[in-house]
Amino acid sequence: MKIETPVVAGTLESSDVMITLEPGTGGGIEIDLNSTVEKQFGCAIKKVIVETLTELGVTDTKVTAVDRGALDCTLRARLKTAVFRAAGQEGSLCQED
Repeated sequence: MKIETPVVAGTLESSDVMITLEPGTGGGIEIDLNSTVEKQFGCAIKKVIVETLTELGVTDTKVTAVDRGALDCTLRARLKTAVFRAAGQEGSLCQED
């Protein structure tokens, strides 16, 4: 998917993450991470971001993640929501069997 427009998903509440996606500049996936647990889990958070975007076919975007201790499932949900908003997709995020 191509990121068409800047979007935000999530909040700055405890145990959540605010994800901002912007169209890329041709440099691949750029990540700017600000996390309360960055020293302990920064590499793991970035890995989840890259894996999730790759699964969705996103290859060029700037990601700003402001993390307040979100679990991986929350991080993935916020990323998926942001990607679908940025790509102009509507409807369910669930995959049909």
